[in-house]
Amino acid sequence: MLLIDGSRKEKSFWHSEGKSVANRNLWISIPALLLAFAVWMVWSVVVVNLPNIGFKYSTNQLFWLTALPGLSGATLRIFYSFMVPIFGGRKWTTISTASLLIPAVGIGFAVQDINTGYPTMLILALLCGFGGGNFASSMANISFFFPKSQKGYALGMNAGLGNLGVSVVQFVVPLVITAGVFGALGGEPQIWSKAGETKQFWLQNAGFIWVPFILVTTLAAWFGMNDLASAKASFADQAVIFKRKHNWLMCWLYVGTFGSFIGYSAGFPLLIKTQFPDVNPLQYAFLGPLVGALARVAGGWISDKLGGAIVTFWTFIVMIAAVIGVINFLPGAGSTGNFWGFFWMFMLLFAGTGVGNASTFRMIPVIFLTERQREAAGKGAAAQAKAIVDANKEGAAVLGFTSAIAAYGAFFIPKSYGTSIALTGGPNAALWGFVGFYVTCVIVTWWFYSRKNAEMPC
Repeated sequence: MLLIDGSRKEKSFWHSEGKSVANRNLWISIPALLLAFAVWMVWSVVVVNLPNIGFKYSTNQLFWLTALPGLSGATLRIFYSFMVPIFGGRKWTTISTASLLIPAVGIGFAVQDINTGYPTMLILALLCGFGGGNFASSMANISFFFPKSQKGYALGMNAGLGNLGVSVVQFVVPLVITAGVFGALGGEPQIWSKAGETKQFWLQNAGFIWVPFILVTTLAAWFGMNDLASAKASFADQAVIFKRKHNWLMCWLYVGTFGSFIGYSAGFPLLIKTQFPDVNPLQYAFLGPLVGALARVAGGWISDKLGGAIVTFWTFIVMIAAVIGVINFLPGAGSTGNFWGFFWMFMLLFAGTGVGNASTFRMIPVIFLTERQREAAGKGAAAQAKAIVDANKEGAAVLGFTSAIAAYGAFFIPKSYGTSIALTGGPNAALWGFVGFYVTCVIVTWWFYSRKNAEMPC
């Protein structure tokens, strides 16, 4: 057993052996999660280029391709949330990482033929949800390896550096699709055409580029990670979280943080393209997820120092201000808008989502440990030890389940943009809806967690 918070013996074990094992699992988990995010979000880049190589899709169809990985990824997370205690972290990380080969290879072949049907593209978009599902199991797994005092750091590193996969895919793909990286093995180039300009394009590299890295990381997970006996639990054992009020409250808050991060990441390139058509979105889109991912790493450290709840509260205040700023700089009412104002407000928004991702995940283990310890108070050392084990299992399940619910943001935010543009001519209505949701998040955080005499200060 690697993780129990408490006795001197357990602390000695952590420093002599547990820490090195935990860190090894963390540093294999991070690249596996980064690749998962890259495959999950690859359509955010692919869709921008499909019309230019001959695919005749409407703006709404393109938003559907951007949104569907979010829908399937979020749904898979519900199941992935419970897989680590059932199968073991090593086995499940290996299986889930290897599954990324299916959409990566599929996209590589599909985009080479402009006669590939739209339903096939929809299926491939859904299969990219394998990458989205991985986050829930990855975070649940890593949470078992670290003591409470370092969970913010560990989860922040795993998620923050893993989230970099979104930025990596939006930075790397525009580079690799301009060259025949794999030579004859990679297939023939397409002809990219826009406004009279033509050039050769290898859009298939958007999928193929990840294949060797997925293979290497799959092997690293199998040979380098561990299955923890203390993490074993059946689905029935974990299902107790559905009776916990704070599970549902944290789902709401995490939709506001991670749901926003992944939804804005998925929709940012196409939103730029529709609102500022003279701007090349792929020059700037990767910066938003990059800021959000790095902010998550910093947010984990800050939340360990200040407490997750107070950081979450102020993060939502900042996010409200940032969205209002975005709205202010959009085109409309005879104005062409201000791209740089729009861009910097979005950078602030992405930073807020990153810090909020870390702070909410810092709150979850503390909430469930406190709740179980309160129940065991005065019942002896055995009851206290069991409370810690139960809290770790419940906290891990909640980390996974909240991430599953929040991941629907990857579907709803791009789809909200598309619907708002179709109905009103602009994304403003969707953005005002997000502001209203963040206001509810401020209220929930303050009432239950951050105010004086809150029910569950954390």
